[in-house]
Amino acid sequence: MTDETSRSPLPGDRPGPDSGPTGDERPDQPQSSWSEDTEPGTSRYQGQPYGAHQPGYPYSPPQQPGWQQQTSTLPRAEKPRRTGALIVVVALLVGLLAGGVGGVVGYTIADRGGTGPVSALDERAPDARQTANFPDGSVEQVAQQVLPSVVQVQVSDSQIEGEGSGVVLSSDGLILTNNHVVEAAANGGQITAVFQDGRQAPVRIVGRAPSFDLAVVRAEGVSNVQPAELGRSDDLVVGQQVIAFGSPLGLSGTVTTGIVSALDRPVRAGGEGSGQNTVLNAVQTDAAINPGNSGGPLADMQGRVVGLNSAIASTGLRGQAGSIGLGFAIPIDQATRVADELVTEGVATQALLGVETPVGGAGPTTGGAAVSEVTPGGAAAAAGIRPGEVIAKVDDRLIESGDALVATIRSYPPGSPITMTVSGEGGATRTVQVTLGSQQVPPGN
Repeated sequence: MTDETSRSPLPGDRPGPDSGPTGDERPDQPQSSWSEDTEPGTSRYQGQPYGAHQPGYPYSPPQQPGWQQQTSTLPRAEKPRRTGALIVVVALLVGLLAGGVGGVVGYTIADRGGTGPVSALDERAPDARQTANFPDGSVEQVAQQVLPSVVQVQVSDSQIEGEGSGVVLSSDGLILTNNHVVEAAANGGQITAVFQDGRQAPVRIVGRAPSFDLAVVRAEGVSNVQPAELGRSDDLVVGQQVIAFGSPLGLSGTVTTGIVSALDRPVRAGGEGSGQNTVLNAVQTDAAINPGNSGGPLADMQGRVVGLNSAIASTGLRGQAGSIGLGFAIPIDQATRVADELVTEGVATQALLGVETPVGGAGPTTGGAAVSEVTPGGAAAAAGIRPGEVIAKVDDRLIESGDALVATIRSYPPGSPITMTVSGEGGATRTVQVTLGSQQVPPGN
């Protein structure tokens, strides 16, 4: 029960009979404000407005520890697996972005349960839930369709605990997720799948492809789980509506909406081997994606999975790692090809051009990817590409950097024929035909 005799005045309170004007009343003065603590990375809320949190539901803002900003300018994947769990009321400790975790963020959710006197209100029958069918293409309808195919993936080893998300591929328990979600358990850790109906099952790794940040796992001893309907990411257009699913901060079954903000974004994945070898050709979305969403589906408004949530951008301010409207998903066309190979062969393959470019390297004046080395006998060498030239275009896609070239080439299946526009000394351009080679993806450590 709230102690009414000691609470601070609320907006709209009338002075009591013994109170008088203090001289400090200012009608235009805001009733609440944010103030920064002297300790870096922390903040507190002063003067919480009445009604935002009712009595009995305490408000506990996140305490954010310091973070060393990443040196790379590209977004890095969040690492939802680096989390801990403490039950005080309910507290979630959430790991931040990839590349080493400098701290954790604490979140407290009020316990709305408890026992107490039973009032007459408790005897009323609960209101009937809406049971009518939702309109096709509505957020409600898509959520009802996709949620049964979304799982929470819990991972632990001797040192860390964490969670991510996954997409059900088959009724007998095949699940697609991110490599960086399960890599901690690759050498003896434990993985558990928690389905939307509450069932839990132990999980084993079927195969991993770190350079794609993809993994396929299998939930043991389950049947009759609902597989997701897979769409086509090649059909995506900028501006179309999408819905993200997953378990951000451990909150399973979360649904957020947004649009496709951009396509073909070169984004570095998280986890082992982070760098140019893990650049993704990603779908950018403003649907809220947070630590724990990794591996969950990005769906279109027909309920078809068009991407796998994988990375978020950070502002770099005090290590804040949360949704700022810049989330990234692996295109489902690419993810499906890799997953099929992991299931049937145990390993995946990737297309290979056979050139090296500086990290983020661009041509001196024209942009593009500057070629520093050409692998003898590789696809580029066979097409006559030489060191010092700049690759400006692959098919219809403009290439702005070395990372963009890596992401673009990796988006093709091995053996694909492509057309490249190359410029040499003096700016003269030429068009070359290239048949991409193939390379087995190292399965990880």
